[in-house]
Amino acid sequence: MTASCGQPADGPVVDGQSGTGSQMVTVGELGRLLGLRVSETTSTHVILTDSANTVLIFTIGGARVYVNAKRVAEAGEIDKSGGQIRVSRSLISKIRPAMQHPAGGPEPALRRLSACVVIDAGHGGKDPGAKSVLGFYEKNVNIAVASKVARLLSEKGLRVKMTRSGDNFVELDERAAIANRLKADLFVSIHSDSFPKSSRRGYTMYVARSASRSSFRAAGAIAQAMSQTGLASHGTQTAGYRVLTGTQGPAVLVELGYLTNRREAALLKDPYFQNRLAQAIANGILDYFS
Repeated sequence: MTASCGQPADGPVVDGQSGTGSQMVTVGELGRLLGLRVSETTSTHVILTDSANTVLIFTIGGARVYVNAKRVAEAGEIDKSGGQIRVSRSLISKIRPAMQHPAGGPEPALRRLSACVVIDAGHGGKDPGAKSVLGFYEKNVNIAVASKVARLLSEKGLRVKMTRSGDNFVELDERAAIANRLKADLFVSIHSDSFPKSSRRGYTMYVARSASRSSFRAAGAIAQAMSQTGLASHGTQTAGYRVLTGTQGPAVLVELGYLTNRREAALLKDPYFQNRLAQAIANGILDYFS
């Protein structure tokens, strides 16, 4: 790997496609385009906030939109499929004028981020990782999700590099060394879990036992975004994994779910659910840098 995170982003060294339709956006994307964060999501409404504004979008009933307690528009079409809430992109032009100190200019894109992120797809090559109850191997899930995360982040302007872009073996110490050589602002290692009891399920975040505050903050942001996938959470735990202890900057390891649980193994193999996982991890990383 010879490219440096010091160079302008021209896309990660992966193949794949991502993105959503131009007319509908997730509420998370709507918030980022408006400079807001999703602070609450329920079965009836979503709340977006910053230090000066509160945007309330009802997703049932009249589906109305309020900015700082003032009704500004009908929400229009609401799409709740795939575990995500999507709304019309046209709401941007209706919400922004009612905000205090709105960003200038029509439909500004998410500001280009200068952060360097290294995405590490666990295992690979001669190291297949855990074998699922359905017969496939962890390494294939890891690279599929990691590639999608890298593409999503690159599209948002981050400088993204991957420790592996195919089914090749990379030593654990070399994975951390790649992040250190590039002076990465964040290292995220993506894995799939296993356990002797098949009933065990859910995602887990790991940081090193001596992790920095930034590592914990990154883990928390990704965990919060992962909660939107419908998987159970085991929170953030500490461990002595070499990819974490050997990385000099903030580092997080994500265990997506359990390959030894039949339901989660089926989900982890599903390209559609892989997209959901990748979007959640990417959203968490973007929230960490925002």
